[in-house]
Amino acid sequence: MYQIVSKLLIYGDMPKDSILMELSDICKEADRGMDSEEELVKRVYQQVKRLLVLATDYGFDKNLWHNYLTFLLITDENPFSLTCEKVGAKDGSVNYFAKSDFRAFLELFQFDFQRLEEKLKIDCFTHLTHYQAIGKPELMYNKNVSEKVQALSEQLEQTKDEEEFFSCVTAFYRDYGVGMFGLNKAFRIRTKEGEKHALVFQPINNMDKVMLQDLIGYEIQKKKLIENTAAFVEGRRANNVLLFGDSGTGKSTSIKAIVNEFYDRGLRMIEIYKHQFQDLSNVIAQIKNRNYKFIIYMDDLSFEEFEVEYKFLKAVIEGGVETKPENILIYATSNRRHLIKETWKDRDDVEAENGLHRSDTMEEKLSLVNRFGVTINYSKPTQKEYFQIAVELARRIGIEMEEEKICQEANKWELSHGGISGRTAQQFVNYLAGMQKIS
Repeated sequence: MYQIVSKLLIYGDMPKDSILMELSDICKEADRGMDSEEELVKRVYQQVKRLLVLATDYGFDKNLWHNYLTFLLITDENPFSLTCEKVGAKDGSVNYFAKSDFRAFLELFQFDFQRLEEKLKIDCFTHLTHYQAIGKPELMYNKNVSEKVQALSEQLEQTKDEEEFFSCVTAFYRDYGVGMFGLNKAFRIRTKEGEKHALVFQPINNMDKVMLQDLIGYEIQKKKLIENTAAFVEGRRANNVLLFGDSGTGKSTSIKAIVNEFYDRGLRMIEIYKHQFQDLSNVIAQIKNRNYKFIIYMDDLSFEEFEVEYKFLKAVIEGGVETKPENILIYATSNRRHLIKETWKDRDDVEAENGLHRSDTMEEKLSLVNRFGVTINYSKPTQKEYFQIAVELARRIGIEMEEEKICQEANKWELSHGGISGRTAQQFVNYLAGMQKIS
């Protein structure tokens, strides 16, 4: 195996502690008798365990070795894979080197572990290449990634040479992209430990699969959101969006649904919290040249009088030195129309201690809202609309209670559970389903 791995050029910068590199070293040392059999078996089992953990995380099945190699190919962000993501496979000298690497990968796909197993008196690789995964709920693994990896893995198993291998892999890059952005819908960010400005994008696995049709009512609001997002993913002019209004009315749900609706057209979402606004420029720098459309999502956005994080947001949205890239929009939800808490003190145009009129201060704060070209109001439903939502939600999950009875019980529920809203209606229906043992 080590002789095959040494042939890799474009894909040759894999971490030394990766499963592939570790197994390569083990095969090398086993051939040359550089370590005791007992120690080699221990090292093999360490890598097998890592393969099993990866398989559990992504729901891999059948041939875990092939699944793993495929996973490497579609997550390796190198100049070749990134170019294929943007423009597909084009004629060029780099294809010679890529096909050479794919010839090596094809050898790895066909690698026979029998000699290593016989030498170390083990049989784990035989089981890994004929693996039967335990069925588990979708919430326990990333089904979206699992399906893509296994489908491509099965295609690559059937390829006869590096030309067919090249066609399969580059077609995947073109259709889905490469790396975590190609495989996942949504992300959060965190800072690497000990590195102040080094960001890590963490995929949000198994994001709520809600679609816009699942949100009852708010048709005008949903239409505005769809129109703006469609223009964005199609490369036309689009605006940043602020969804504001009463709590529990479906603002956050609408954002999740819009990502689900447009994921197949290259839309991705990055969720950022208020304390991370100082990292916004860094986030944008890392995604501006990717072949995706990104929504930077800010949930429940609001600022107290003493908070200044809104200045970072204003600078990024508009007015900074660098123009915001065309593949990025900001979608935010808030219970406040103006985002920043106003006081009567702000409205009093008396000269402030620092020499500025307070009306100027208020204007600076309120100008943040003007950075959102589209503002959509989600107001709480009327009682009639609330009853309609409750009845519709109940019918969707098979509750056959009479409509009048549902409305009566929904009315009792909202009086003691936070008032009228779509969220209250959903909680009420969840209660009904639990009482009636409806799954």
